[in-house]
Amino acid sequence: MPRPLGDLEDAVMTRVWQWNRPVTVREVLEDLQQERSIAYTTVMTVMDNLHQKGWVRREAEGRAYRYTAVSTRAAYSAALMNEAWSTSDNPAAALVAFFGMMSAEQREALRDAVRVVQHDGESAADAAAEPPAPPAAEGDSAERPEPPGR
Repeated sequence: MPRPLGDLEDAVMTRVWQWNRPVTVREVLEDLQQERSIAYTTVMTVMDNLHQKGWVRREAEGRAYRYTAVSTRAAYSAALMNEAWSTSDNPAAALVAFFGMMSAEQREALRDAVRVVQHDGESAADAAAEPPAPPAAEGDSAERPEPPGR
């Protein structure tokens, strides 16, 4: 589990995730400058650090790089939640406390997610329970190997 992103790393990754396309340091810089005063070299260093940490991949384009997210914000959030939950000495109590902090909309999203996971699990279980396909009939050329030398 990677450690949580710092404030500036999160600000950069938010743009990479939202734009969902390869981005340059210049593009991120110009967008960040709408909120704060920040230097090109600072953004370049942060993006290089994110690359070194495995959050983004980069491809050279002329003298610059284009950066692309390696995973989604949802996967990042899930990993953080899983890490926090797994460190609890009482995971069930931690979940109950977490659910108690959720808004009605978040609880509904959780119910939807559980339904999706249960449905996917049932589909996988149904597929595993299906009998294997019958063997090919004798003389079926699709199942007969080619003789050597042909």
